[in-house]
Amino acid sequence: MKNKYESLFEGIKLQENQTLLNRIYTQLYIIEGESEGVNEEHEVLQMEKSYKTLQDTPINCNDIFDPSPELGYEEKRREKKDKIKTVLTKGIAGIGKTVSVQKFILDWAEGKANQDVDFMFVLPFRELNLIKDHQYSLHRLLLDFHPELQDLDPKIYDEYTVVLIFDGLDESRITLMFSDSEKVSDVTESSSVGVLMSNLMKGDLLPSALIWITTRPAAANQIPSKYINRVTEIQGFNVPQKEEYFRKRISDEDQASRIISHITKARSLHIMCHIPVFCWISSTVLQNILKQDLSAEIPQTLTEMYIHFLLIQTSMRNQKNEERDPEKLLQSNREVIVKLAELAFNQLMKGNVMFYEEDLIESGIDVTDASVYSGICTEIFREESVIYHRKVYSFVHLSFQEFFAALYVFFCYLHKNNEVLKIFLTGKSRTQSGNVPLDVFLKGAMNKALTSKNGHLDLFLRFLHGISLESNQRLLQDLLIHTENNPESIKKIIQNLKRGQKNNISPERWMNLSYCLIEMKKNSVVEKMQSFFKSETKNKNLSLAQCSTLVNMILMSEEVMDEFDLKNYAFKSKEGRKRLLPAVRNCRKALLAQCNLTDQYCEVVASVLQSSNSLRELDLSNNDLLDSGVNLVSTGLKSPNCQLNILRLVFCNLTDQCCENVASVLQSSNSSLRELDLSSNDLQDSGVKLLCAGLKSPNCVLNILRLSGCMVTEEGCAALASALSPNPSHLRELDLSYNHPGESGQKLLSEALSRLDKLKYVDP
Repeated sequence: MKNKYESLFEGIKLQENQTLLNRIYTQLYIIEGESEGVNEEHEVLQMEKSYKTLQDTPINCNDIFDPSPELGYEEKRREKKDKIKTVLTKGIAGIGKTVSVQKFILDWAEGKANQDVDFMFVLPFRELNLIKDHQYSLHRLLLDFHPELQDLDPKIYDEYTVVLIFDGLDESRITLMFSDSEKVSDVTESSSVGVLMSNLMKGDLLPSALIWITTRPAAANQIPSKYINRVTEIQGFNVPQKEEYFRKRISDEDQASRIISHITKARSLHIMCHIPVFCWISSTVLQNILKQDLSAEIPQTLTEMYIHFLLIQTSMRNQKNEERDPEKLLQSNREVIVKLAELAFNQLMKGNVMFYEEDLIESGIDVTDASVYSGICTEIFREESVIYHRKVYSFVHLSFQEFFAALYVFFCYLHKNNEVLKIFLTGKSRTQSGNVPLDVFLKGAMNKALTSKNGHLDLFLRFLHGISLESNQRLLQDLLIHTENNPESIKKIIQNLKRGQKNNISPERWMNLSYCLIEMKKNSVVEKMQSFFKSETKNKNLSLAQCSTLVNMILMSEEVMDEFDLKNYAFKSKEGRKRLLPAVRNCRKALLAQCNLTDQYCEVVASVLQSSNSLRELDLSNNDLLDSGVNLVSTGLKSPNCQLNILRLVFCNLTDQCCENVASVLQSSNSSLRELDLSSNDLQDSGVKLLCAGLKSPNCVLNILRLSGCMVTEEGCAALASALSPNPSHLRELDLSYNHPGESGQKLLSEALSRLDKLKYVDP
């Protein structure tokens, strides 16, 4: 089967957007455990999951069928663990699901991984949707996708290791039937495609096959959890990888730095950049703007970014005519853009992300001109030829469909298209749909989005509010023809959004209304967010979705929190703590003491330290961090971005093994640590000797060092005295209480530290 994928491999290597291939696939995270359900909210940045055992463990996508990817070959052989049979991988639009599938296939075909697999079949749901025959056998289905199998004996499937990949469950128009469905167990037995898929996933048909299903979260509940052995989530870029992406994509270092600086400051944009596709959109827009005018105003909101992207892509068609005026660009392409927008809206309301000929005809698009449409906006709307050489159409990213849908609805509002407006209005407003004020109409749209079960109108609502701003309407003026500018109406819209937040809505909906406020340039939301969560979570455990909502609101805010105390929040699972930890990035004082953290959480803490320039005080005391955890934290402390002054690591189960890394922090020219508390850890003399290397460094700016109860004897005190005596140290306070310095140790320290403001030690 490897020859089948030769053209695919070349396509992967040549496509510009697939340059992310080697980075994205490493961000596949496995969540193991017997799930209670996989029904999840739509498009939440970190989706809620409900499991009996919950653990975030990074895993290479090549290992998704490996039950113990962390074990070596011999250990696996001794344990004789069978492979995981069925894996469900979830991730929001554009996060890298299909790219991960392609990487998985590529590494197999090139002999780099999974060489025990004999056959690998990819069955995208977008192509399965095209099958019209009522009866199919699995063998015939595979022949349609892979005609080179025509001479293969169907019995061979059971004799070899087969992987079946069903990509894009969210795009499926096939009804899966798991309860009381027809049972099919023979690869030559015919049934409907839906029944075949269901029997494969249940294990009745081709039970030896390994199955990988990818989907957006909203569609995950189509498959009962009992048929899934492993659930994985692609989480996208972390903060360092966002910066790495821009530096690799943008060759001009100064331009790359300016773009990174802007994205970092515009918090809502920075959060969105965990999605690789959005990084691409942002870099395209910002490069284009800075190329034309270095002093130009840079987009601050999501809506502004997408409007500029539309202008850039539309201009490509007109470059031959040297036409660059945004208004004339939109004017000459108005009909095409409005029809695309109508298609986007109609299909969004139906929940469709892939379109066929009949869908285009419904929106007034001549199928013979469809290639022209995709040619006008080459990076927005695409045409593909799939199974049976039938053409399918889609927007390159779901957010483009949502943006165009919002554009169409606002166009309909300005042009009083009552049929569309009535969809969002009720009561008296519905009967007067052609004359309702903008604030009344947007309130109706807000209510419609709030009642959506899967949140499919959330981003649409955000774009709709963004387009309502007069500044954004001006950019689109020649497309919209009319504009609406009523300051009083804008005030009422903002009031409606704030009132909507006071209703009994889920945290995800609350967060989306906050995003709508940001699109309208109302950024001061952190205070209201804090009060909301305090009232909502009092005496109540936070779900994972609520943790995600809270952390994203904190990170998104322009305001820096004075203090973040993790103990104020209760969690339904251990994963909740990890989800909330990144909030520390946007606070001055982080209290994480006694929160049951382990070394597994320290990678998140290190990432925060590497990217935060606001955090000044961090308390990690009374957690089982171990030396391995503190070693990770030390990496973050040496970052030039880290401005931490106070670090407390009391009673963290540390030994001398971590002291070399801590010393390297004190020696670092980037370190700003003024106070370090390592009390109640078993550092002993050997650990103190290692710390002394840091204390001797001219880069060390430590004022306060606490080593109470660290099993220090005369030998350790002598090392400290030696380190501090000849050195013009910044140290002003040293706590050696509850140690065993002995008389000689006390004398040595007294002489060396006579100039200190305070010296505390007790000889029991």
